Parts: sequence; C-alpha cells; structure tokens
Amino acid sequence: MTTGATAAAVVTAAGLAVITLVVLLGWIAAPHQGASLPGVLRTAAALWLVGQHVGFTFRGAGRIGLLPLGLVLFPGALLWRAGRWVVRAGQVRHLRHVGYAAVSLAVPYALLTGALALASRSGLESSSLPQSVACGFLLSFVAAGLGGARALAPWSQLIRLLPERPRSVVVGAGGALAALMAGGALLAGISLAAHVREAAALQQSLDPGVIGTVLLLLLQIGYLPNAVVWAIAFSLGPGFAFGTSTVVAPTGSALLQLPAFPILAALPPGLHTAIPGWIEPTVLTLPYLAGGLGGLLLVRAAPVLALDAAPVWGLACGAVSGVVLGVLAAVSGGPLGDGRLTAVGPSAWQTCLVSALEIGIAAAVAAGLANYVSLRRTGALPARRAPAASSGTGYPADRAAHAAGAQPLSSGSPGHVIYVDPWAGEPSPDPPHPASPSALPDRALSQRDRA
Repeated sequence: MTTGATAAAVVTAAGLAVITLVVLLGWIAAPHQGASLPGVLRTAAALWLVGQHVGFTFRGAGRIGLLPLGLVLFPGALLWRAGRWVVRAGQVRHLRHVGYAAVSLAVPYALLTGALALASRSGLESSSLPQSVACGFLLSFVAAGLGGARALAPWSQLIRLLPERPRSVVVGAGGALAALMAGGALLAGISLAAHVREAAALQQSLDPGVIGTVLLLLLQIGYLPNAVVWAIAFSLGPGFAFGTSTVVAPTGSALLQLPAFPILAALPPGLHTAIPGWIEPTVLTLPYLAGGLGGLLLVRAAPVLALDAAPVWGLACGAVSGVVLGVLAAVSGGPLGDGRLTAVGPSAWQTCLVSALEIGIAAAVAAGLANYVSLRRTGALPARRAPAASSGTGYPADRAAHAAGAQPLSSGSPGHVIYVDPWAGEPSPDPPHPASPSALPDRALSQRDRA
C-alpha cells in the first residue's frame, strides 16, 4: 500500500507541476489585473481535474461538461508508468495480483483527486467531489492495471489468457473499433482541411497573441479525440448535436450560431447538406466495412466454429463494439452552460444501439462466410454427391440393374446373404421384370453350392 501511495503522490505532483507551468506562461503573457498567484494555482488544479474528466459548475452560467478527451491522455500516461513501477517495486510475479497493485495506487490517487477538487473551489466555480473521486479512481485503476499487466507479459500473451471464444470476440471488436477510429480520424481531418481558411480567419479575429495562440492550439489538439468520436457517430447515421434542436448527420445538418472556437469552423451554422451526395454512401458504409473486418478477425482468432455459431459470435462482436462506442459518445459530449448548449455531442444510447446493429450484422455475415470457407478447406463439410447415372428408364443405373436380376457379389465365404433394396415401396419400372423376393435366397444358395 505504501508503494501505491507513493506512486499516486508522484503522479499528482508531476502532473500539477507541468500544468502549473503552462498556466503560468499564459498568466504572464495575458493581462491579469485582479488575478493572483493563488488563483493561478487553483486554475492549474482545475485543469488537472479536467484531465480526470471532471466537470465544473460556474455560478450563473451552469455546468461545463464538454471536456477535451486529449487531456485524459496525459494523466493516463503517467498512471500507466506508475502502474509498471508499482508492479516491479512490489515484486509482483503473477497476473492475478496486478489488480491488488492497481487498487493500492487507485485508492490514494482518488483521495488526492478529491482533495484537489475541494482546494480548487472558489466563489466563481466548483467541481463535484463524488465525481472527482469516482473519475480519479476509475482512470487510475484502468491505466495502472493495464500498465502493470503489460510489465509482466506482452499483449499477445495477455490476450491468450482469455478463453477461445471471448478472446475471438475481443479481437474482432478491437479490429472493428480500430477501423472505425481510423475512418473517423480521416473524416474529421478532411472536414477540418476543407474549412481551414474559416478556422484561420476565426483565430485571427480572436487576436490571442503568441503564447495565447500556442495555448489555444493545445486546447484544440485536446479536443481532437472528441472530434474523432463525433465523426464516428456521424458515419453511423444518428450524427451529433451542438445545442438543443440541432443535428449534424449525413442526410443534412441544422445548426444555430456556434461559439468562436476555431475548430468549430468545420461546422458552418444554418440549414445545409452535411456532405456531397456522392460521398454520403461511402461514409455510411464505414461501419459495415469495420464490422466485416471484425468478423474476419473473429474467425481467424479462434478455431473453426459450427456452421451456425459463427454469425452468433459476430453479433456478440457488434454488441461489444456498440457498448464501447456508447461510452465514448457519452464522455465526448456534455453541456456548455444552462442555455441552448446544454445538449452537445452524440447521443450515447443511439450510438450504442445503431453501432451494435450495423457492426453486428456486418460481422455476422463476414464471420459466417469466412467460417464456411474454413470448414470447406478442412473437410468438415461433406462434399456434394454427384447424381447417379440414369439408365434411360428414369431410374438410377444400379436400381435398373438390380431390377433386371443382377446377382450380388460373393466373397466365397459361407454365411447368410442380406439384400437391402433402397427403392423398396416404390413402383418398379415396367420394362424389366425382377425376380420374386422368395427366389433370391435359393438363387444365392445355388451359386454358393456350385462354387
């Protein structure tokens, strides 16, 4: 427990030191009449809480919950390294003990995060203490746990610890999500590049200065993961909102006046088509392509399934992907005050449901086809039997021969001869006249006696 508490204190102190330096640069470069050094420290503590995804409530303005996901990467990386250090310093040798090491770091880290939430409060803004403790614990537990597990074994060995079927679902969902992230990043980058002139003009109108421009650029970089998640929601179909009664979707968008933030220049206000008509089908096929990739990876990561089982696991892959995307949609948006910007970002439940259906259906079809091909290659599926040659009478040749009185082959060994007529009960053809069934044993007996 002492090792975990030490690591939590070091991570908090290091993170606060870096953020305080950035805030000091902005405080020195910008006019700061009425601002004091304690206010700078409270601002740094507030930004550190933003890195834990903790929102704020401003007096007279409402709650601010639209937070940059990119800032979460900074404390997450520090906690990752801290988790590795705790595992090595505590001489943890088994993966089942990594959870205890992560808890030993997460509990003191959550308490420190709650203490910062209380210390950063002022007459203007305040943060929620329960949310600060919960977000600090969740972030530190996940990041430190993954870092500690990675310190003991590579990812390939860690994923093999799962049973075969759950492992294949995880691999398939990971591939589908990675494809969606790449497609969302490409879509967001194209949109920003198409409106780069508007963004530059908006930034010049703000006149932030040299240091202010750098800080504004860093803030926009922090919001890039949010833009990627929004682009994924856009490709899924439901899109996202930027205010009440607004929508941005492939079929069109309706927006009101937007805040003066350069990155928002990619969302021109008013009623208009979101994208050209010829690009819309390409954008809407992105989740299906991602689901198809997930289905192929699912079959490849596990042994050959039953013919009807692969589509079911493909649907499970879509369900897992939908849950993850729903969580990302929830944390990528949030309110921007009490006015019309209380609803900003994609809907979590719509993103979860639509992505689970689209990715799941595509993954089920791809997994079923890939599994069928694997079954044929391994010979698990019986080959189709060629139709028997006809004797010209409408009956198979072997039946016609039997009806004509063909004798069975005898091995020469004594014993009973059993005849099986596969066409028993069907009318016999008219041209041949088969022998009476009562004569078959006598005829066979005479052949054996002659031999």
